[in-house]
Amino acid sequence: MKTESRIRCLITAAILGVIFVTVGCGRPEPPPQGPPEVAVMTVRAERAVLTTELPGRTTPYRVAEIRPQVNGVILKRAFREGSDVKAGSILYQIDPAPYQAAFDQAQASYAMAEANIPSTRARAERLKGLVTIHAVGQQDYDDAAAVLQAAEAGAAAAKAAMENARINLDYTPIKAPISGRIGRSSVTEGALVMAYQPVALATIQQLDPIYVDVPQSTTDLLRLQRHLQNKRLNHDGTNKVGLILEDGSPYPLEGTLQFRDVTVDPTTGSITLRMVFPNPDHILLPGMFVGAIVEEGVNEEAFLVPQQGVARDPKGNPIGWIVGPGESVEQRALELDRAMGDKWLVTKGLAVGDRLIVEGLQKIRPGDTVKAVPFTGPAGDGAPASPGRPSTGTR
Repeated sequence: MKTESRIRCLITAAILGVIFVTVGCGRPEPPPQGPPEVAVMTVRAERAVLTTELPGRTTPYRVAEIRPQVNGVILKRAFREGSDVKAGSILYQIDPAPYQAAFDQAQASYAMAEANIPSTRARAERLKGLVTIHAVGQQDYDDAAAVLQAAEAGAAAAKAAMENARINLDYTPIKAPISGRIGRSSVTEGALVMAYQPVALATIQQLDPIYVDVPQSTTDLLRLQRHLQNKRLNHDGTNKVGLILEDGSPYPLEGTLQFRDVTVDPTTGSITLRMVFPNPDHILLPGMFVGAIVEEGVNEEAFLVPQQGVARDPKGNPIGWIVGPGESVEQRALELDRAMGDKWLVTKGLAVGDRLIVEGLQKIRPGDTVKAVPFTGPAGDGAPASPGRPSTGTR
């Protein structure tokens, strides 16, 4: 019985082995794998306008603090707080009565002084004729001439006093020296104000146009000057600048770079750029935080590559993967200037005609043989750089 059981086990094992061999022979062999496929862009030189975004704040084009020039009581306020006023319009009215009386008195004194002059002049002229024929003494004529001069001087003093009284009377209506938007009033009707008091009655700010003051580090300024001297950048002399508002939206109107300050702030190591922007709709208000887009220059032979085509080594340095001769992969160390939209501006490490791997970086290692196909993404070969806000500094 044991012999028969052993024979049955051997027969069963043989049958199962034949089945496994048959199934194994029917499984297809896997096809041989070819080189990995990567998408590449051909590096070419193109014209790029280099800009820098610098943070800044808006300041009024002109500011006028309204102060009285004579003492008195405010009778009326003639403006609405927060409204626009025109130059020369009346803002406050100081009680003019005492100044009107002073002017009338000075005017009368001047008239009296003027009335005495004709008679004294006539007497001096008569004595001048008589003294030539020795009809009167020289002393009499000298006394008459002195009286005439005193009368004329008195009239001149009276005229000056009258003019001073008129000026004080004209100062009782307080007028706007500039056009602009006026703020809140610090006084109301019935308030007593003093001439040239330290506290302003109100403040007018001219908002159209408006200044934008931007600090620029001396490091960036020296770098820009060095690039211009080395002919890496060309500057067409334009002073046009753009503006980005606090919510990230672009300001619709273009401004002008007015000047660069000549003094470096020792606490920040920066200089101030002052720009002027039209502001007809008063979108820009004093003290607003904005970003100014300043054109540095034009690079006629810039290398712009998609940001996804630039990798980092373990130390964080930028690198690029190039398809070289024989379709082999090589690694290049790169130097980046800045981001421009969705591209990097590469200053070193690439040459015209290089095939930079943009997609498929995870499949390759240095020395691998690959199959290169053109990159057809939105920022591929031949596609312009996407517009966007540039970032500053070296990467």
